[in-house]
Amino acid sequence: MQRHEPLGGAEFAPETTYLNSASSGLLPRRSADALRAAVEEATSYGTMGRDYFAAPAAARAAFARLLGIPAERVAIGSSVAVQSAVVAASFPPGSEVLAPEDDFSSLVNPLGTHPNLTLRTVPLEALADEVRPGTALVAFSAVQSLDGRIADLAAVREAAAAHGALTYLDATQAAGWLPLRATDYDFLVCGAFKWLLCPRGTTFMAFGGDRGGPGSGPDWPAPHAGWVAGEDIGESNYGLIRPAATARRYDEPHAHFAYIGAAASLGLIEELGVAAVHAHNTALADQYRAGLAERGLTPHGAPGSAIVSAPGPADAQERLAEAGVRISVRGGLLRAAFHLYNGTADVERLLELLK
Repeated sequence: MQRHEPLGGAEFAPETTYLNSASSGLLPRRSADALRAAVEEATSYGTMGRDYFAAPAAARAAFARLLGIPAERVAIGSSVAVQSAVVAASFPPGSEVLAPEDDFSSLVNPLGTHPNLTLRTVPLEALADEVRPGTALVAFSAVQSLDGRIADLAAVREAAAAHGALTYLDATQAAGWLPLRATDYDFLVCGAFKWLLCPRGTTFMAFGGDRGGPGSGPDWPAPHAGWVAGEDIGESNYGLIRPAATARRYDEPHAHFAYIGAAASLGLIEELGVAAVHAHNTALADQYRAGLAERGLTPHGAPGSAIVSAPGPADAQERLAEAGVRISVRGGLLRAAFHLYNGTADVERLLELLK
């Protein structure tokens, strides 16, 4: 068996065996250092720091590069649910939204509860086949949070295009390890506190497709009303604003510290490269699957994923926690998530503890 050492070098030295990136990622050392400096700065310059807009500008640009889309088409926010509500509000009454069964609630709840929309859910494997002429939007996660299954991205895109439906991809469980292009989708949202290693409160929304820039057509969502969404931020504090010509019109006033850390974390992902992280993560996941099979345990079907869900002893999570292994249970299955700071030794330790 080929052994794989963690990536990132001195950026990570966790006290735990951390296999829970599908819940939240580890903060790199550089990001922690940047946050400490920002907190200290706040004692003299206020909680917006000396430059409130530098960090989100850097984070926006880095995210855009990672997802292969111009920065002018990326908005920043605080949560997937808020961004989904923006998308939901852009459709006329009676519009059908198609989504996989049991997809993450932050994606589907704002769509399913909006009075203009009717949400129809189908098994993930049937998603492309279930797109029909009356479907206005196909909303789905690239990688399922529950068990790590990867959607047939190309098939869904082709089916949506054939029926004139827009696409809305949640990349929260994919961006950072699974190669993606935001330009392949009309809307792409990403909670960046998992595989992109950003502080919680960092979310990006990308506007792809071929419909022109934000605001250029009737099917673009209405802009946010916040002051940071104005074309001239210096003149957007009072009264009605003139929305920015770029996706910044959808910006929320950001959590300053979250984006300080985000700019540093995204820089690390860029340095390592998503392709290298993908190869590393999936190799570890395959080693874990092989080890489970040797022990008579069958992982849930999610080939090619960095997330592996499998049955385990009833007290497994408790025993693992006592041994310093961070893992989660979803749908009654042990969910292990392998990321750049893991190595073959982590796989071996987890398998040994599952005996």
